[in-house]
Amino acid sequence: QVQLVESGGGLVQAGGSLRLSCAASGRTFSSYTMGWFRQAPGKEREFVAAISWRGRATYYGDSVRGRFTISRDNAKNTVYLQMNSLQPEDTAVYYCGAASGGGRYLNEYDYWGQGTQVTVSS
Repeated sequence: QVQLVESGGGLVQAGGSLRLSCAASGRTFSSYTMGWFRQAPGKEREFVAAISWRGRATYYGDSVRGRFTISRDNAKNTVYLQMNSLQPEDTAVYYCGAASGGGRYLNEYDYWGQGTQVTVSS
């Protein structure tokens, strides 16, 4: 069992930065691929980024590649999402998840956090 708690969301102006954190409980955190998805009102949950269990492989959605960076610290049971050059279209609830698969698809995820709101003003 893995429990996930996101933090770091908030309101930021376009062009600004935020860093999201996802703290995990459970002894098996390091064995999971970890990922971030986001969901804007009226839209489907969208893949943002994923990182392999040892952090050697990372994957990004097309809309965030080059602006967002995912990382993890297995000693702290935490995964991060550094978001730079934020734009209004990045506004969404951001969810952290733990996947037993590759991490790019929703159905690969076994556990989810409650989400954290990110709002980017123009």
